[in-house]
Amino acid sequence: MSQQPNDNKNLEAATLAGGCFWCAEAAFSIIKGVERIEPGYTGGTVPNPSYEQVSTGTTGHAEAAQIFFDPKIISYKEILEIFFAMHDPTSLNRQGADVGTQYRSAIFYHNQEQKATAEKLIDELNKEGIWNKPIVTSVEPLKVFYKAETYHKDYYKKHPKEQYCQAVIAPKIAKLQQRFLDKIKVPL
Repeated sequence: MSQQPNDNKNLEAATLAGGCFWCAEAAFSIIKGVERIEPGYTGGTVPNPSYEQVSTGTTGHAEAAQIFFDPKIISYKEILEIFFAMHDPTSLNRQGADVGTQYRSAIFYHNQEQKATAEKLIDELNKEGIWNKPIVTSVEPLKVFYKAETYHKDYYKKHPKEQYCQAVIAPKIAKLQQRFLDKIKVPL
């Protein structure tokens, strides 16, 4: 079910779908102010869907990540800027070789302020003409978020040598490290 920040740090949550949730979790895990990330499913019609069900593309769910962040360190707008940099927001229902509505680009807002921030940023990015096509990222209210099965949690961290991790996730992380150097956590 939908996660809410439950500690004393006054964390906020962002729920984002930009293709594979393994990518989103790995990318946001290196960002300052991000306290935790939950991979999961949202935007569909089947209660408590499994990965296998979502993978068919018939449940309406998107693979998503729920990102819990400290707004004193990083803003919701900055979270969205990173989100737009880590995937192709102009590609309808696909990210690279991953094709289907489960890989769509979507922002699932938690409140009206998040909705307004997302819509304004999309408008600004479209006007900037960064991409050759308009952004197709949907902005939808978060209804229910279902955590993914435990084997998806920290997938990249646990399997960095797997072909998908090397070919897809590692380049995204390298790109973010270059583009958002000031937002990257310093390794211990």
